[in-house]
Amino acid sequence: MEFAIGGDLYYHLNREVQIHKEGFSEPRSRFYGAEIVLALGYLHANNIVYRDLKLENLLLDKDGHIKIADFGLCKEEIKFGDKTNTFCGTPEYLAPEVLEDNDYGRCVDWWGVGVVMYEMMCGRLPFYSQDHKKLFELILRGAIRYPTKLSQEAKVLLAGLLVKDPHQRLGGGPEDALEICRSEFFRCVDWEAMYRKEIEPPYKPNVQSETDTSYFDKEFTSQPVQLTPPNACGPLATVDEQEEMQTNFTQFSFHNTFGSRLHEDDEEVPAFRAACQVMRQQSPGLATIQLLAARERKHSLQIDFFLI
Repeated sequence: MEFAIGGDLYYHLNREVQIHKEGFSEPRSRFYGAEIVLALGYLHANNIVYRDLKLENLLLDKDGHIKIADFGLCKEEIKFGDKTNTFCGTPEYLAPEVLEDNDYGRCVDWWGVGVVMYEMMCGRLPFYSQDHKKLFELILRGAIRYPTKLSQEAKVLLAGLLVKDPHQRLGGGPEDALEICRSEFFRCVDWEAMYRKEIEPPYKPNVQSETDTSYFDKEFTSQPVQLTPPNACGPLATVDEQEEMQTNFTQFSFHNTFGSRLHEDDEEVPAFRAACQVMRQQSPGLATIQLLAARERKHSLQIDFFLI
């Protein structure tokens, strides 16, 4: 993955709260939220559930666009209606169905979007306790409190994303991301321009060089760099030495995923396109969402990072 010089949203939100005592503005949160929805919609169109959405995994590039990082918890071959049951994720962002030890689907990602959007606009998590038992109880049964400064459109969006029943959650139907795209909160978004990165980000990192680390906490940048010690088998090793080293990995195989095509379900793509056709008639600005499915055979995804 290339260097995301703008740092992560956790860093930027913390700084915003420290300086202004509140979260991001709604326009700024809307921009980030729209790019996140496009990214997750693309993953879902390729039958991938992300499962670890949080501010620390949302990075900014040099222009201020969102990058989703850390695909270690992704699950492939999950289309609409499919389920998995691995308990994984970050405690504060876990969806209720994961905590209840139920089978869950791709809708867990939309719960994560709700938590992230709430955090960006309110400057705090919707549910929090240092005691994980209490935290999980809040996620399962706690009511959400909204600051009075939030617009009605923002409250409706968050309430829809943070529905505890995944079947009733915004984005939980077969239309997936399209349900969220047509919410009133995102009504002013030009989705075609957003997809093509033609909309100027609300914040552009002020960096001095390609190696600028000013948007990363000194707690991390001040740590000494410790490289993995090299093996005795260097680039000038003999063929015999290289073969001897390879015997240590006889039980492992290597598969180059870079540039390989993602698996897809042929039956799901026409359904997704049909939904997009309806959306085009209702709202021409959402036509580009169709690209998320229409290009699934032409695009590849390196499971190291995703750039929208």
